Amino acid sequence: MSTVLPPKTKRVKREELQRAREQQPLDLVPEDVPNVVVQLRASDTGNQLGGELHIPGNATAQQLDQLVNKLLGTEDDRVPYTFSLLSNPNDPDSNVIDITSDLWTAVLKPGLKTTEDVLTLVYTPQAVFRVRAVSRCSAAIAGHGNAILATQFSPASSSRMVTASGDGTARIWDCDTETPMRTLKGHKNWVLVASWSPNAKLIATGSMDNTLRLWDSKTGKPLGDAMKGHTKWITSIAWEPYHLQKDGAPRFVSSSKDTTIRVWDATLRRVEVTLAGHTAAVTCVKWAGDGRIYSTSQDKTIRIWETTHGRCLHTLTAHAHWVNHMALSTDFVIRTAYHDHTRDVPDTEEGKRQKAKERFEKAATIGGEIVERLATASDDFTMYLWEPSKGNKPVARMMGHQKAVNHVSFSPDGRLIASASFDNSVKLWNARDGKYITTLRGHVAPVYQCAFSADSRLLVSSSKDSTLKVWDVRTGKLHTDLPGHQDEVFAVDWSPDGAKVASGGKDKAVRLWKH
Repeated sequence: MSTVLPPKTKRVKREELQRAREQQPLDLVPEDVPNVVVQLRASDTGNQLGGELHIPGNATAQQLDQLVNKLLGTEDDRVPYTFSLLSNPNDPDSNVIDITSDLWTAVLKPGLKTTEDVLTLVYTPQAVFRVRAVSRCSAAIAGHGNAILATQFSPASSSRMVTASGDGTARIWDCDTETPMRTLKGHKNWVLVASWSPNAKLIATGSMDNTLRLWDSKTGKPLGDAMKGHTKWITSIAWEPYHLQKDGAPRFVSSSKDTTIRVWDATLRRVEVTLAGHTAAVTCVKWAGDGRIYSTSQDKTIRIWETTHGRCLHTLTAHAHWVNHMALSTDFVIRTAYHDHTRDVPDTEEGKRQKAKERFEKAATIGGEIVERLATASDDFTMYLWEPSKGNKPVARMMGHQKAVNHVSFSPDGRLIASASFDNSVKLWNARDGKYITTLRGHVAPVYQCAFSADSRLLVSSSKDSTLKVWDVRTGKLHTDLPGHQDEVFAVDWSPDGAKVASGGKDKAVRLWKH
């Protein structure tokens, strides 16, 4: 069911021919643009770099990049930067214009600023590594007896992955040899969610049989029996961020259709606290890096909880219909904890926790303070961007989808939000102010999930039309079309090290995609 474009009409062909005959005006950057005065500011600390610099008004983003590396003394070990213009330097929340090509095209030509003004440019480091786009299906592994409903790579590497299926089992796969490794049997009904602990030692699964189970990720053995407590099926699981965990006592939180959220101690395997307050099914739960728990529900609200006494701190109301899904701006670092692209794992527990904390703080620091943003997606066709630490009012309302929004995710660098909707499209939004960036069109049926690559430069989406599509985030264009599944693709995940993509769906086969 690949995407076939309709043939061009006569009028379109005639217009194209006419355009081809005429000489097109070239959009050249003039040579004689006067110099402009710029101030360079770091995005995370807000500190100024150097003084006021006089540079040519037609300077390109690459030249600005070289300038910043020279001033920071990192020429030998270059870090790529992206640049944006603050329209009002005194107000850090004012409008931001991204400079993609050069200063003339982005700022001076549209008349946003003149050569008389002092331009305040904010520079943000990009990922120092590049993830290559996946382009081929390296394996289609059979094993499950029913549709695959969820998939997640291990935070440690792309060689282990877990899938949850409608056949009542979850499976751990060896992605290097592309074979099934362990089958996690025990649930009596569909397994709806599976989630790795941040240290990659445990896997928690939640099922339609109202229970949760814990498994050893190496041996695939169950740790004890089913964990009972919920009275309806489990909708979502989130682990406590690694830098907040007490020694040897990891905790996780589960949400259910029975309107409650339960915090479990993974070692004692019992409920520590029950968070009750929602009046309809809870659809998604997240454990944030500041220790609070966020939950979304079909009662149209988002609630913020503290974990010691299980009190509801705030209720965020804005949506007009069920809230389906949410994403945190720090999701990626919370999920990967102390595992990063350098593969340096500290030896001690204390070191691991310290590294996880440093990574979290680095990812969450904007303008010198720690900020966690929240994006929620709803059946009312809209999304909201929240900054719960600042207040209960949304930062922005993101409108544009024509049907229900099913899935939302932040890019690992926290600069973009991608939303997948039943209107066959994926939309990209600016995560700072919620402004619309572009629509990724190509799927011909509802899009179920999307996942960013670790360097935030690529996005993969899975759809009911049986294809996966890889998009180039910068250009908003289709990078690669990945047909191969025989039926709807329900779940997709990009490994944290960027090497592989895994997908699963109605055709019961796990597919692994590589470069």
